[in-house]
Amino acid sequence: MFRPLALFIGLRYTKAERKNGFISFISFISMIGLTLGVAVLITVLSVMNGFDREMKSRILGMVSQANVISYDILPDWRELSKQIEQQDKNVVATAPFIQLQGMLTAHGQVSGIVLSGVEPEYEKKVSVVNDYMVSGSFDDLQAGEFGIVLGDSKAAEMGVRLGEKVTIVLPEASPSPAGVIPRFKRFTLVGTFRINNEIDGLMGFVAMKDAGAMLRLPDGAQGIRLKLNDIFKAPQSALNAQNIDSQRLMASDWTHTHGNLFSAVQMEKAMIGLLLFLIVIVAAFNIVSSLIMLVTDKKSDIAILKTFGASPKLIMQVFVVQGMIIGVIGTVVGTVLGVILALSVNDILVFVSKLFGVSLFNTSVYPVDYLPSQIQVADVALIVVASFLLSFLMTVYPALKASKIQPAQTLRYE
Repeated sequence: MFRPLALFIGLRYTKAERKNGFISFISFISMIGLTLGVAVLITVLSVMNGFDREMKSRILGMVSQANVISYDILPDWRELSKQIEQQDKNVVATAPFIQLQGMLTAHGQVSGIVLSGVEPEYEKKVSVVNDYMVSGSFDDLQAGEFGIVLGDSKAAEMGVRLGEKVTIVLPEASPSPAGVIPRFKRFTLVGTFRINNEIDGLMGFVAMKDAGAMLRLPDGAQGIRLKLNDIFKAPQSALNAQNIDSQRLMASDWTHTHGNLFSAVQMEKAMIGLLLFLIVIVAAFNIVSSLIMLVTDKKSDIAILKTFGASPKLIMQVFVVQGMIIGVIGTVVGTVLGVILALSVNDILVFVSKLFGVSLFNTSVYPVDYLPSQIQVADVALIVVASFLLSFLMTVYPALKASKIQPAQTLRYE
Protein backbone atom coordinates (compact mmCIF):
# COMPACT_ATOMS: atom_id res chain seq x y z
CA MET A 1 0.00 0.00 0.00
CA PHE A 2 1.35 3.41 -0.96
CA ARG A 3 2.29 5.73 1.87
CA PRO A 4 4.12 9.07 1.57
CA LEU A 5 7.77 8.70 2.61
CA ALA A 6 7.54 11.41 5.30
CA LEU A 7 4.52 9.70 6.88
CA PHE A 8 6.24 6.30 6.69
CA ILE A 9 9.42 7.52 8.42
CA GLY A 10 7.48 9.56 10.98
CA LEU A 11 5.38 6.53 11.97
CA ARG A 12 8.52 4.34 12.18
CA TYR A 13 10.09 6.88 14.55
CA THR A 14 6.94 6.83 16.65
CA LYS A 15 6.81 3.03 16.92
CA ALA A 16 10.53 2.53 17.46
CA GLU A 17 11.91 2.30 20.98
CA ARG A 18 14.05 5.32 21.77
CA LYS A 19 17.38 5.15 23.52
CA ASN A 20 16.50 8.25 25.49
CA GLY A 21 13.48 7.35 27.58
CA PHE A 22 13.18 10.93 28.79
CA ILE A 23 12.14 12.05 25.29
CA SER A 24 9.37 9.44 25.26
CA PHE A 25 8.27 10.60 28.70
CA ILE A 26 8.08 14.25 27.59
CA SER A 27 6.09 13.24 24.48
CA PHE A 28 3.69 11.24 26.66
CA ILE A 29 3.26 14.17 29.06
CA SER A 30 2.56 16.48 26.10
CA MET A 31 -0.12 14.10 24.86
CA ILE A 32 -1.70 13.77 28.33
CA GLY A 33 -1.63 17.54 28.82
CA LEU A 34 -3.34 18.14 25.49
CA THR A 35 -5.92 15.44 26.25
CA LEU A 36 -6.77 16.95 29.65
CA GLY A 37 -6.83 20.50 28.30
CA VAL A 38 -9.26 19.66 25.48
CA ALA A 39 -11.44 17.51 27.78
CA VAL A 40 -11.67 20.17 30.51
CA LEU A 41 -12.38 22.92 27.98
CA ILE A 42 -15.24 20.97 26.37
CA THR A 43 -16.70 20.00 29.77
CA VAL A 44 -16.60 23.49 31.29
CA LEU A 45 -18.00 25.22 28.20
CA SER A 46 -20.81 22.64 28.07
CA VAL A 47 -21.66 23.39 31.71
CA MET A 48 -21.63 27.13 30.97
CA ASN A 49 -23.96 26.49 28.02
CA GLY A 50 -26.21 24.47 30.34
CA PHE A 51 -26.46 27.31 32.86
CA ASP A 52 -27.14 29.76 30.03
CA ARG A 53 -29.94 27.51 28.73
CA GLU A 54 -31.50 27.13 32.19
CA MET A 55 -31.43 30.87 32.82
CA LYS A 56 -33.07 31.56 29.49
CA SER A 57 -35.75 28.90 29.93
CA ARG A 58 -36.50 29.70 33.58
CA ILE A 59 -35.97 33.45 33.93
CA LEU A 60 -37.02 34.48 30.41
CA GLY A 61 -39.84 31.95 30.69
CA MET A 62 -41.25 33.98 33.56
CA VAL A 63 -40.47 37.58 32.70
CA SER A 64 -41.64 39.19 29.48
CA GLN A 65 -39.47 38.40 26.48
CA ALA A 66 -41.15 41.39 24.87
CA ASN A 67 -44.30 43.35 25.62
CA VAL A 68 -46.33 46.40 24.75
CA ILE A 69 -47.93 48.48 27.49
CA SER A 70 -50.80 50.86 26.92
CA TYR A 71 -50.93 54.39 28.28
CA ASP A 72 -54.53 53.54 29.18
CA ILE A 73 -56.56 50.34 29.36
CA LEU A 74 -56.88 47.93 26.38
CA PRO A 75 -60.48 46.70 26.16
CA ASP A 76 -59.75 45.31 22.68
CA TRP A 77 -56.67 43.28 23.70
CA ARG A 78 -57.91 40.14 21.92
CA GLU A 79 -58.04 41.90 18.56
CA LEU A 80 -54.66 43.55 19.19
CA SER A 81 -53.12 40.18 20.11
CA LYS A 82 -54.30 38.69 16.81
CA GLN A 83 -52.77 41.58 14.87
CA ILE A 84 -49.42 41.18 16.66
CA GLU A 85 -49.30 37.44 15.94
CA GLN A 86 -50.29 37.87 12.30
CA GLN A 87 -47.80 40.62 11.42
CA ASP A 88 -44.67 39.09 13.03
CA LYS A 89 -43.65 35.46 12.36
CA ASN A 90 -41.21 35.65 15.32
CA VAL A 91 -44.17 35.90 17.73
CA VAL A 92 -45.26 32.45 18.93
CA ALA A 93 -48.01 33.49 21.36
CA THR A 94 -49.39 36.49 23.24
CA ALA A 95 -51.08 37.00 26.60
CA PRO A 96 -52.72 40.00 28.32
CA PHE A 97 -51.63 41.21 31.76
CA ILE A 98 -52.12 43.80 34.46
CA GLN A 99 -49.14 44.58 36.67
CA LEU A 100 -49.37 45.75 40.27
CA GLN A 101 -47.05 45.99 43.25
CA GLY A 102 -47.93 45.85 46.89
CA MET A 103 -47.37 44.29 50.29
CA LEU A 104 -48.27 40.71 51.14
CA THR A 105 -49.31 40.04 54.75
CA ALA A 106 -50.17 36.80 56.52
CA HIS A 107 -49.69 35.44 60.06
CA GLY A 108 -47.97 38.66 61.11
CA GLN A 109 -45.45 38.48 58.25
CA VAL A 110 -45.09 41.33 55.76
CA SER A 111 -43.29 41.16 52.42
CA GLY A 112 -43.19 42.99 49.11
CA ILE A 113 -44.68 41.31 46.05
CA VAL A 114 -45.01 41.98 42.32
CA LEU A 115 -48.31 40.59 41.05
CA SER A 116 -49.31 39.86 37.48
CA GLY A 117 -52.99 39.79 36.68
CA VAL A 118 -53.31 37.13 33.98
CA GLU A 119 -55.71 34.99 32.01
CA PRO A 120 -54.48 31.41 32.76
CA GLU A 121 -55.53 30.10 29.35
CA TYR A 122 -53.30 32.64 27.59
CA GLU A 123 -50.54 32.90 30.21
CA LYS A 124 -49.66 29.21 29.91
CA LYS A 125 -48.75 29.83 26.27
CA VAL A 126 -46.14 32.50 27.06
CA SER A 127 -44.90 31.47 30.53
CA VAL A 128 -43.30 28.34 32.00
CA VAL A 129 -44.95 28.81 35.40
CA ASN A 130 -47.52 26.06 34.80
CA ASP A 131 -44.67 23.58 34.16
CA TYR A 132 -43.16 24.30 37.58
CA MET A 133 -46.27 24.13 39.78
CA VAL A 134 -45.56 22.11 42.94
CA SER A 135 -49.04 22.35 44.47
CA GLY A 136 -52.49 23.47 43.41
CA SER A 137 -53.36 24.44 39.85
CA PHE A 138 -52.70 27.53 37.77
CA ASP A 139 -56.16 27.13 36.24
CA ASP A 140 -57.73 27.88 39.66
CA LEU A 141 -57.12 31.59 39.04
CA GLN A 142 -60.75 32.33 38.20
CA ALA A 143 -62.18 35.85 37.91
CA GLY A 144 -64.13 36.94 40.97
CA GLU A 145 -62.79 34.20 43.25
CA PHE A 146 -59.69 36.19 44.26
CA GLY A 147 -57.23 33.30 44.19
CA ILE A 148 -53.47 33.81 44.17
CA VAL A 149 -50.49 31.69 43.04
CA LEU A 150 -47.21 32.34 44.87
CA GLY A 151 -43.67 31.05 44.73
CA ASP A 152 -43.00 28.08 47.00
CA SER A 153 -40.36 29.97 48.99
CA LYS A 154 -42.64 33.02 49.40
CA ALA A 155 -45.50 30.86 50.70
CA ALA A 156 -43.11 29.20 53.17
CA GLU A 157 -41.78 32.60 54.25
CA MET A 158 -45.32 33.85 54.92
CA GLY A 159 -46.29 30.57 56.61
CA VAL A 160 -49.35 29.95 54.41
CA ARG A 161 -50.61 26.74 52.80
CA LEU A 162 -53.16 25.96 50.11
CA GLY A 163 -56.60 27.27 50.97
CA GLU A 164 -55.34 29.82 53.52
CA LYS A 165 -55.84 33.56 53.21
CA VAL A 166 -53.27 36.27 52.49
CA THR A 167 -53.87 40.00 52.30
CA ILE A 168 -52.62 42.21 49.48
CA VAL A 169 -52.11 45.86 50.47
CA LEU A 170 -51.66 48.37 47.64
CA PRO A 171 -49.71 51.63 48.08
CA GLU A 172 -52.87 53.56 47.18
CA ALA A 173 -55.22 55.13 49.69
CA SER A 174 -59.00 55.02 49.63
CA PRO A 175 -61.21 57.58 51.42
CA SER A 176 -63.63 56.21 54.02
CA PRO A 177 -65.82 57.55 56.86
CA ALA A 178 -62.93 56.66 59.16
CA GLY A 179 -60.44 58.64 57.05
CA VAL A 180 -57.98 57.67 54.37
CA ILE A 181 -57.00 54.00 54.60
CA PRO A 182 -54.78 51.77 52.39
CA ARG A 183 -56.47 49.70 49.72
CA PHE A 184 -56.34 45.99 50.53
CA LYS A 185 -57.99 42.71 49.61
CA ARG A 186 -57.86 39.17 50.98
CA PHE A 187 -56.87 36.40 48.54
CA THR A 188 -56.91 32.61 48.85
CA LEU A 189 -53.72 30.69 48.06
CA VAL A 190 -54.64 28.27 45.24
CA GLY A 191 -51.20 27.17 44.05
CA THR A 192 -47.43 27.44 44.44
CA PHE A 193 -44.57 27.16 41.93
CA ARG A 194 -40.84 26.57 42.25
CA ILE A 195 -38.53 27.94 39.56
CA ASN A 196 -35.76 29.99 41.11
CA ASN A 197 -35.44 31.44 44.61
CA GLU A 198 -35.16 34.99 43.33
CA ILE A 199 -38.27 34.69 41.16
CA ASP A 200 -40.17 32.55 43.69
CA GLY A 201 -39.71 35.20 46.36
CA LEU A 202 -40.71 38.12 44.17
CA MET A 203 -43.54 37.22 41.81
CA GLY A 204 -47.15 36.12 42.19
CA PHE A 205 -50.18 35.68 39.95
CA VAL A 206 -53.86 36.58 40.26
CA ALA A 207 -56.74 36.60 37.80
CA MET A 208 -56.58 39.63 35.50
CA LYS A 209 -60.11 40.79 36.35
CA ASP A 210 -59.31 40.56 40.08
CA ALA A 211 -56.19 42.68 39.54
CA GLY A 212 -58.25 45.19 37.59
CA ALA A 213 -60.83 45.29 40.38
CA MET A 214 -58.12 46.07 42.96
CA LEU A 215 -56.78 48.89 40.81
CA ARG A 216 -60.37 50.00 40.00
CA LEU A 217 -59.72 49.76 36.27
CA PRO A 218 -62.36 49.17 33.58
CA ASP A 219 -62.48 45.77 31.91
CA GLY A 220 -59.38 45.15 29.83
CA ALA A 221 -55.61 44.70 29.98
CA GLN A 222 -52.72 47.05 30.68
CA GLY A 223 -50.44 45.35 28.20
CA ILE A 224 -49.69 42.27 26.11
CA ARG A 225 -46.78 39.89 26.60
CA LEU A 226 -45.09 38.23 23.62
CA LYS A 227 -43.41 34.84 23.44
CA LEU A 228 -40.82 34.69 20.67
CA ASN A 229 -39.09 32.12 18.48
CA ASP A 230 -35.81 34.03 18.58
CA ILE A 231 -35.35 35.98 21.81
CA PHE A 232 -32.45 37.95 20.29
CA LYS A 233 -34.93 39.57 17.90
CA ALA A 234 -37.02 40.78 20.84
CA PRO A 235 -36.32 44.54 20.33
CA GLN A 236 -37.53 44.40 16.72
CA SER A 237 -40.60 42.31 17.59
CA ALA A 238 -41.52 44.69 20.40
CA LEU A 239 -41.13 47.66 18.04
CA ASN A 240 -43.28 45.95 15.40
CA ALA A 241 -46.04 45.44 17.97
CA GLN A 242 -45.79 49.07 19.11
CA ASN A 243 -46.12 50.33 15.53
CA ILE A 244 -49.60 48.78 15.27
CA ASP A 245 -50.87 51.63 17.47
CA SER A 246 -47.92 53.85 18.37
CA GLN A 247 -50.20 56.52 19.82
CA ARG A 248 -51.15 54.45 22.85
CA LEU A 249 -48.57 51.61 23.02
CA MET A 250 -45.04 51.59 24.48
CA ALA A 251 -42.64 48.70 23.73
CA SER A 252 -40.23 46.97 26.09
CA ASP A 253 -38.22 43.73 26.00
CA TRP A 254 -35.93 41.52 28.08
CA THR A 255 -32.74 43.29 26.94
CA HIS A 256 -33.84 46.30 29.01
CA THR A 257 -34.55 44.34 32.18
CA HIS A 258 -32.20 41.33 32.07
CA GLY A 259 -29.77 42.15 29.28
CA ASN A 260 -26.87 42.84 31.66
CA LEU A 261 -27.32 39.44 33.32
CA PHE A 262 -27.02 37.50 30.07
CA SER A 263 -24.17 39.70 28.85
CA ALA A 264 -22.32 38.86 32.06
CA VAL A 265 -22.90 35.13 31.49
CA GLN A 266 -21.54 35.36 27.94
CA MET A 267 -18.52 37.36 29.12
CA GLU A 268 -17.87 34.83 31.88
CA LYS A 269 -18.05 31.97 29.37
CA ALA A 270 -15.58 33.72 27.06
CA MET A 271 -13.11 34.49 29.86
CA ILE A 272 -13.24 30.99 31.37
CA GLY A 273 -12.80 29.50 27.91
CA LEU A 274 -9.77 31.71 27.27
CA LEU A 275 -8.18 30.83 30.62
CA LEU A 276 -8.73 27.10 30.14
CA PHE A 277 -7.33 27.30 26.60
CA LEU A 278 -4.03 28.24 28.23
CA ILE A 279 -3.84 24.60 29.39
CA VAL A 280 -3.94 23.52 25.75
CA ILE A 281 -1.28 26.10 24.87
CA VAL A 282 1.04 24.86 27.64
CA ALA A 283 0.57 21.27 26.45
CA ALA A 284 1.31 22.36 22.89
CA PHE A 285 4.55 24.03 24.02
CA ASN A 286 5.58 20.67 25.46
CA ILE A 287 5.36 19.33 21.89
CA VAL A 288 8.10 21.83 20.97
CA SER A 289 10.30 20.59 23.81
CA SER A 290 9.88 16.92 22.95
CA LEU A 291 10.50 17.49 19.23
CA ILE A 292 13.64 19.58 19.81
CA MET A 293 15.04 16.81 22.00
CA LEU A 294 14.04 14.24 19.37
CA VAL A 295 15.80 16.25 16.64
CA THR A 296 18.94 16.33 18.77
CA ASP A 297 18.67 12.59 19.40
CA LYS A 298 18.16 11.79 15.69
CA LYS A 299 20.83 14.06 14.22
CA SER A 300 22.82 11.18 12.78
CA ASP A 301 19.69 9.62 11.23
CA ILE A 302 18.79 12.96 9.65
CA ALA A 303 22.33 13.34 8.29
CA ILE A 304 22.22 9.84 6.76
CA LEU A 305 18.83 10.58 5.17
CA LYS A 306 20.25 13.74 3.64
CA THR A 307 23.26 11.86 2.24
CA PHE A 308 20.80 9.53 0.49
CA GLY A 309 19.17 12.55 -1.13
CA ALA A 310 16.40 13.51 1.32
CA SER A 311 15.43 17.13 0.81
CA PRO A 312 15.04 19.67 3.67
CA LYS A 313 11.30 19.66 2.89
CA LEU A 314 11.11 15.90 3.47
CA ILE A 315 12.97 16.20 6.79
CA MET A 316 10.56 18.94 7.88
CA GLN A 317 7.58 16.77 6.98
CA VAL A 318 8.96 13.84 9.00
CA PHE A 319 9.04 15.88 12.21
CA VAL A 320 5.74 17.62 11.46
CA VAL A 321 4.23 14.11 11.30
CA GLN A 322 5.87 13.30 14.66
CA GLY A 323 4.37 16.39 16.34
CA MET A 324 0.98 15.98 14.70
CA ILE A 325 0.73 12.39 15.95
CA ILE A 326 0.91 13.77 19.50
CA GLY A 327 -1.58 16.52 18.60
CA VAL A 328 -4.06 14.23 16.84
CA ILE A 329 -4.06 11.54 19.54
CA GLY A 330 -4.26 14.10 22.35
CA THR A 331 -7.06 16.06 20.66
CA VAL A 332 -9.16 13.03 19.66
CA VAL A 333 -8.88 11.33 23.05
CA GLY A 334 -9.52 14.66 24.81
CA THR A 335 -12.60 15.30 22.67
CA VAL A 336 -14.08 11.88 23.41
CA LEU A 337 -13.29 12.22 27.13
CA GLY A 338 -14.69 15.77 27.21
CA VAL A 339 -17.98 14.74 25.58
CA ILE A 340 -18.34 11.80 28.00
CA LEU A 341 -17.68 14.07 30.99
CA ALA A 342 -20.07 16.73 29.70
CA LEU A 343 -22.85 14.16 29.38
CA SER A 344 -22.27 12.63 32.82
CA VAL A 345 -20.95 15.54 34.90
CA ASN A 346 -24.18 15.89 36.89
CA ASP A 347 -24.23 12.15 37.72
CA ILE A 348 -20.62 12.39 38.89
CA LEU A 349 -21.41 15.32 41.18
CA VAL A 350 -24.49 13.55 42.56
CA PHE A 351 -22.29 10.55 43.39
CA VAL A 352 -19.73 12.81 45.10
CA SER A 353 -22.51 14.55 47.05
CA LYS A 354 -23.87 11.25 48.31
CA LEU A 355 -20.41 9.87 49.03
CA PHE A 356 -19.39 12.79 51.25
CA GLY A 357 -22.88 13.75 52.41
CA VAL A 358 -22.64 17.38 51.28
CA SER A 359 -24.81 19.56 49.07
CA LEU A 360 -22.78 21.11 46.28
CA PHE A 361 -25.51 23.48 45.11
CA ASN A 362 -27.16 26.13 47.24
CA THR A 363 -30.48 26.98 45.58
CA SER A 364 -30.42 30.41 47.23
CA VAL A 365 -27.37 31.20 45.07
CA TYR A 366 -27.79 29.01 41.96
CA PRO A 367 -30.94 28.98 39.82
CA VAL A 368 -30.93 25.15 39.74
CA ASP A 369 -30.15 22.35 42.20
CA TYR A 370 -28.19 20.28 39.67
CA LEU A 371 -25.36 20.85 37.19
CA PRO A 372 -26.83 21.43 33.72
CA SER A 373 -24.77 20.63 30.64
CA GLN A 374 -25.37 21.31 26.97
CA ILE A 375 -22.89 20.25 24.31
CA GLN A 376 -22.78 22.64 21.37
CA VAL A 377 -21.27 21.23 18.21
CA ALA A 378 -19.85 24.65 17.27
CA ASP A 379 -17.90 24.87 20.55
CA VAL A 380 -16.50 21.34 20.18
CA ALA A 381 -15.54 21.96 16.54
CA LEU A 382 -13.81 25.23 17.45
CA ILE A 383 -11.80 23.54 20.22
CA VAL A 384 -10.77 20.64 17.97
CA VAL A 385 -9.71 22.91 15.09
CA ALA A 386 -7.81 25.25 17.45
CA SER A 387 -6.02 22.29 19.07
CA PHE A 388 -5.03 20.80 15.69
CA LEU A 389 -3.83 24.17 14.40
CA LEU A 390 -1.86 24.89 17.57
CA SER A 391 -0.25 21.42 17.47
CA PHE A 392 0.79 22.02 13.87
CA LEU A 393 2.27 25.44 14.61
CA MET A 394 4.30 23.98 17.48
CA THR A 395 5.98 21.53 15.07
CA VAL A 396 7.22 24.18 12.64
CA TYR A 397 10.29 25.40 14.55
CA PRO A 398 11.70 21.94 15.51
CA ALA A 399 11.05 20.64 11.98
CA LEU A 400 12.76 23.69 10.48
CA LYS A 401 15.73 23.17 12.78
CA ALA A 402 15.95 19.51 11.72
CA SER A 403 15.90 20.47 8.03
CA LYS A 404 18.97 22.73 8.50
CA ILE A 405 21.23 20.00 9.94
CA GLN A 406 24.43 19.64 7.87
CA PRO A 407 25.36 15.99 7.19
CA ALA A 408 29.12 16.61 6.98
CA GLN A 409 29.35 18.31 10.35
CA THR A 410 27.05 15.82 12.03
CA LEU A 411 28.75 12.66 10.72
CA ARG A 412 32.29 14.03 11.17
CA TYR A 413 32.73 12.52 14.62
CA GLU A 414 30.43 9.48 14.19
